[in-house]
Amino acid sequence: MIGKLTGTLLEKRPPMVMVDVNGVAYELDVPMNTLYQLPATGSRVTLYTHMIVREDAHLLFGFATEEERLAFRQLLKVNGVGARTALAVLSGLSVQDLSHAVAAQDAARLTCIPGIGNKTAERLLLELRGKVLTGVAGSAAATSSERGDALNALLALGYGEKEAANALSRLSAELATSESIRQALKLLSKVK
Repeated sequence: MIGKLTGTLLEKRPPMVMVDVNGVAYELDVPMNTLYQLPATGSRVTLYTHMIVREDAHLLFGFATEEERLAFRQLLKVNGVGARTALAVLSGLSVQDLSHAVAAQDAARLTCIPGIGNKTAERLLLELRGKVLTGVAGSAAATSSERGDALNALLALGYGEKEAANALSRLSAELATSESIRQALKLLSKVK
């Protein structure tokens, strides 16, 4: 398995880039977020990779960060989501934005991505809920986990998923779980 490539960036043809590693040129498909972070052609670049081997092709995908690669791998585990769809999701949203959308159960944010309809968005939200999409020690992962815990607590208290997610989306992402629950309950009590 190829885990990381470091070499000279030869070409950028969205969504594909070509990287020369000691005389061997690798073609990688990359999300647009990674493409925008790449230096000019001819510069040295390092990309984290994910390789998919199929009967008819060997596909190599490149990512600017390990978090992005981890999110791609999590997306591939979702039923009905292939590499192209996962790449589209990471082209339309940063890992942090995806993590926040999942924590807030915000389907509208996902349906803005070309190729993602309502059913796919709902499946992504359902199957990614509670999963860490960012690095193990990343603050965004902790925020996502805390927001997910707050959402689950509100659901357990009998609030609907949409109204609970809406209340949480109006709060600062920096709040601790207990404070998020407390403030969300205040917002929800004003609605009724």
